[in-house]
Amino acid sequence: MDLDFLRGTSLALLRGLPLTLKLFLASAAAGLVLAGLIAFMRARGRVARGLATAYVFVFRGTPLLVQLFLVYYGLSQFPAVRHSFAWPFLRDPFWCAVLTLSLNTGAYTSEIIRGALAAVPQGQVEAARACGMPRGLVFRRVVAPIALRQALPSYSTELILMTKATSLASIVTLKETMFIAAAVNNETYRAIEVFLCAGAIYLALNILLSRAIALVEWRLSPHLRRPPDALPGLDTPPILGTA
Repeated sequence: MDLDFLRGTSLALLRGLPLTLKLFLASAAAGLVLAGLIAFMRARGRVARGLATAYVFVFRGTPLLVQLFLVYYGLSQFPAVRHSFAWPFLRDPFWCAVLTLSLNTGAYTSEIIRGALAAVPQGQVEAARACGMPRGLVFRRVVAPIALRQALPSYSTELILMTKATSLASIVTLKETMFIAAAVNNETYRAIEVFLCAGAIYLALNILLSRAIALVEWRLSPHLRRPPDALPGLDTPPILGTA
């Protein structure tokens, strides 16, 4: 194993890391907002629920690569799109990748939110209403914290999948980590070393992401933490009549 080549390749691939992170953060933020809107629509009337269900069905049922090609190559075929206000964004591969990743993760995340809201015990909601809490306060104090705890494990998996999905942006000429890895491989023909370095970068990203979400989950679940050890002598009840 050529350590000098591995070191040089890793440094070269790290030059694409800022663009990978920008793709991930922009798509995660936009996808989360979209998922909240879709989850809200699924709780509304028949028309809104039908539109939201169709959107989720289409984006979960088609490959992400096909969606990326349709957005990047397909939208430019329509003159109305080329002459619209959105064309400066849609002709940019970065924004096409962000749009595609956001639409895709929005569909999956909306299902995670819907499942988390459905898992909130109805008894706790009724108890809060019986105490006189208005609907908004019940959502903020009872429903949202419980649903957030329920959603975090599944949402962490979705974020990890999206981190890996950013590598598809290399196909539309974005010079992120995977694009540079393919370019280095084309020059050196040392595929094992090059793609091992690329895989290690994505693995490190996902380890950091998993630990960050685990920390948030730990902070939101104080009732599941191990209680601190009691002080010596205070955990044993006194025996009456021995003093």
